[in-house]
Amino acid sequence: MPWVHTIISIRYNPDALDCEERNISKPENILIIGAGSAMARALARRYAARGHRLVLTGRDATALARDCQDLLVRGAALAHPLQLDVNDSDPVLNECMKAAENRLGYIDAAIICHGTLPDQPTIAHDPAQVADAIRTNGLSCIRLLCLLAPRLRARRSGSLAVITSVAGLRGRASNYVYGSAKALVSTYLQGLRAELHPHGVHVMDIRPGFVDTPMTRRFRKGILWSTPEQVARLIDRGMERRSDTIYAPGFWRPIMWVIRMIPESLFKRSNL
Repeated sequence: MPWVHTIISIRYNPDALDCEERNISKPENILIIGAGSAMARALARRYAARGHRLVLTGRDATALARDCQDLLVRGAALAHPLQLDVNDSDPVLNECMKAAENRLGYIDAAIICHGTLPDQPTIAHDPAQVADAIRTNGLSCIRLLCLLAPRLRARRSGSLAVITSVAGLRGRASNYVYGSAKALVSTYLQGLRAELHPHGVHVMDIRPGFVDTPMTRRFRKGILWSTPEQVARLIDRGMERRSDTIYAPGFWRPIMWVIRMIPESLFKRSNL
């Protein structure tokens, strides 16, 4: 998308675009779901350096244990692993949320970071693979939010955050299965935010653009790509400011505004 370079060349000041005061104390008891992802690892390290208490969930028990040891060395007051497959049954998910809550005492913030990036041409016309992609990238997040939201609502405080994607803002031929799952979560977060706002619970939609992670290793990188550490810094700041939606990096906000404004009659003929 070479035309977007013009947008990026505009001087961008994220601090000027976010007028909320930075007076919200950071959470101390943090649950990170999908902690094996590159962005989750970068975020956990930031929290560990400030001495926060962390519970990490993921499928790879060995990797989780190793990451927790690393976080303790980095300064975490607690780093506890919980093995979890986000597509497990509701009772299994609920038991994991209970275990995390019991270990932390209470949850100040829960950040959902898991996801897959299916190959669109491979799965496009395979109902089973499409359903699996929607289940992992969309429904699993909503099921977890259904279990977490009442816990924070009862305490009338805390934050829920989910990594979605700018891909959820417009259906593109190259990734519309993945994008539709992320759009599902973003729409759900809008409604959940409206429901929980009167109860003091913060709900944040995290919309990264292209991020250089193992999940995107097959793609050629360019000017629009960011690192997990850059995204983690923006998530951290968004949580502190209790932002509703963040784009990571922020230049994706104007880019996606332009893409969303393209008429469908033209968009369907493009190769965006």
